Amino acid sequence: MRIVYMGTPEIAATILERLLEEPYEVVLVVTQPDRPKGRGNTMTCSPVKELAVSRGIPVFTPEKLRLPENVEVVREANPDMIVVAAFGQILPKSVLDIPQYGCINVHASLLPKYRGAAPIQWSILDGESETGVTIMYMNEGLDTGDILLQQVVPIEDDETGGSLHDKLAVAGAEALVQAIPGILDGTLEPVPQGEMTTPYAKQLTKEMGRLDFSWDAAKLARYVRGLNPWPGTFTFRDGQMLKIWGVEACDGWYEALPGTVVAVEKESFSIQTGSGVLRVTEVQPQGKRRMSAEEYLRGYRLEKGFILG
Repeated sequence: MRIVYMGTPEIAATILERLLEEPYEVVLVVTQPDRPKGRGNTMTCSPVKELAVSRGIPVFTPEKLRLPENVEVVREANPDMIVVAAFGQILPKSVLDIPQYGCINVHASLLPKYRGAAPIQWSILDGESETGVTIMYMNEGLDTGDILLQQVVPIEDDETGGSLHDKLAVAGAEALVQAIPGILDGTLEPVPQGEMTTPYAKQLTKEMGRLDFSWDAAKLARYVRGLNPWPGTFTFRDGQMLKIWGVEACDGWYEALPGTVVAVEKESFSIQTGSGVLRVTEVQPQGKRRMSAEEYLRGYRLEKGFILG
């Protein structure tokens, strides 16, 4: 069977790598164009392109897949199936109609929950106890196609966006290779989705990482974990950004404004929130590396009563 694979970030590379172990022919990889990255704005290819090139698979990087000449490139690859995982562009009907066995999407949530661009992080931000992956047929809607197979993945109490990403990448890869034979022989019955029961999983932004200490401590802790590694969470001290990487939500109340440092210990410092206390265990001062709170407190004096933010 001939497959055209469409994907861009690390999760899509993990899924592609697993797919290449199966007895199918990946005849073309479609991914986003190289982008400038880092302080030097060095042009960098996507993880999917890097893997495809290393395996000798032809790569196509259209800025806009929907253009007729770009659709024709996909058509000429003559795929029996198109597999999509975090590609980053909406597939037009002209592409959806090409393969005999349809366009199959690997989505990192238990649809119809968390349609959208950032389902992994939003499941943590919203305090879900579990998430998972969905293998689905694609249609012209956004993550609205019929469900073929789902696999549940629990969310641990200390789960970060990064750790959950890695779990879902593996789960998505295995679910895909499990689903393909059932799609080919018609034994996997598609099930229509119901109405979405969660907010749309909108794209993450850097500004989302700015901590609002009027929130309760549990919500703040979810944001610190969910937005790790990107965009990360932060506050300000004396006009300088202070990134917050490690926290623990604790019960307790001090007669202090939200954002006030209410305790300074050897290995941590605690901040009053709208409800409860946020114990900080790992930080990153502006222009510096990540460090434990203990190391930070040795080099940066912080006193009880100081107000952050």
